[in-house]
Amino acid sequence: MITHVVLFKFKPETTEAQIQQLAEGLGGLPQSIEDIREFRFGADVVHSERSYDLGLVSSFADLDALQRYQVHPEHQKVVAHVKTITSSVAAVDFEG
Repeated sequence: MITHVVLFKFKPETTEAQIQQLAEGLGGLPQSIEDIREFRFGADVVHSERSYDLGLVSSFADLDALQRYQVHPEHQKVVAHVKTITSSVAAVDFEG
């Protein structure tokens, strides 16, 4: 199993409507992409200086499934939106 973790830091000018659009896009991915085994995301609740604004944790059967997810057209739509509203995105993918 591959666990995929992504952290998003929004630009200061990002609006609540843009964040809601992201949440709706992310929320639709499990129904659109059969390779997703688990998919959770949510806003940071600590708000420390080192915190990111939103985190996502998902899992896939193997590396091939993760790679299919990454190039899937529905995922790419969300990625395009992410690029317009974030100042930083960090990711890690690990087995287990």
